[in-house]
Amino acid sequence: MSTYAIGDLHGCYAEFMALLEKLNFNPNQDTLWLVGDVINRGPGSLECLREAQALGGAVRCVLGNHDFHLLVVARGGGKQKRHDTLSEILTAPDREPMLDWLQSQPLAVQQGNILMTHAGLLPQWRVEQAVAYSREVEQALASEQSGRFLTELFGNQPDRWREDLEGMDRLRFIVNALARMRFIDAQGQLDFAAKEGLESAPPGFAPWFQYPRDDNPHLLFGHWAALEGKTPDAKVRVEALDTGCVWGGTLTALDLDTGERISVPSQQQGER
Repeated sequence: MSTYAIGDLHGCYAEFMALLEKLNFNPNQDTLWLVGDVINRGPGSLECLREAQALGGAVRCVLGNHDFHLLVVARGGGKQKRHDTLSEILTAPDREPMLDWLQSQPLAVQQGNILMTHAGLLPQWRVEQAVAYSREVEQALASEQSGRFLTELFGNQPDRWREDLEGMDRLRFIVNALARMRFIDAQGQLDFAAKEGLESAPPGFAPWFQYPRDDNPHLLFGHWAALEGKTPDAKVRVEALDTGCVWGGTLTALDLDTGERISVPSQQQGER
């Protein structure tokens, strides 16, 4: 009975299947944690989403920014982008059950001292707060107003947390912090322009994991392929799991029981 956390799939279905085979993954005994961005950019987005849904209770998944993008396109009036690989999902006969499953996933999964989110954990938030804020978004996604929520979701403001934020401003910040964050300043302001490696940090900003915390959670995140699975000068216990499979890197699993990393090589020829 093992638990494995796997980095961003991004539609890399062949690699996903190869990794599960290498892990000898048994859905009747083992558990799979997916760190978000199950779909988009790779050639097997439909197959990845179907497989994740089909694994049922063996999977715990959090929403990534590309997962939200699919929901916005499908149910919030959004438009596909140039490099999207979502069309097969959007035209699939089983699209609605798959979208329903995706829309029911949280932004944060906690087990004991371990917290998995797509992008990370704001230093100003405790683990319990992140889980509670995730539930606020889950409620919005499950409500009769979910279409309106998805229509108004995307945007970069507000870019700093305040407990008195309300409505869409509050929900948008929660989504941005848990699904889009990379660089922040000492007050927790989010930067959305820099998306490459650590050298791309704007003046006064640093990776969220380089700020100290009062607690010591074990944090799992994806989202940031340019890190290549490394978190230099981290001030927290943290695991970067996006090792850039869709860009020609690897697909990586972390055995949560032993700490071992297991990877398979990419079959993609992706360019950023």
